[in-house]
Amino acid sequence: MGYWYLVIAILSEVIATSALKSTEEFTRFWPSVLVVIGYAASIYFLALVLRSMPVGIAYAIWAGVGVAAIVAVGAVVLKEVPDWPAIIGMTMIVGGVVVINLFSTTGSH
Repeated sequence: MGYWYLVIAILSEVIATSALKSTEEFTRFWPSVLVVIGYAASIYFLALVLRSMPVGIAYAIWAGVGVAAIVAVGAVVLKEVPDWPAIIGMTMIVGGVVVINLFSTTGSH
């Protein structure tokens, strides 16, 4: 169940972060509500993940996948295409998450 909670936490964070720009510095009500609810849901579900996964592993996956997903949303929806150094850096982040999941013996995952 932990991985399902992690997926929900990541999706909630990506939705909230995607809506952040449209809040126009929290001057628009509905986008601001979406951001607050999205981040609250993300943290709640991340907390549920910690029942079955060490905090460091859960946070690494949440942050790494979240970064990659936000970059994809930014590129497709907001037309904010990253340059090569950014792509290389994000590839390294995702690679780190893969290494943790495939080779780490820290906790159960």
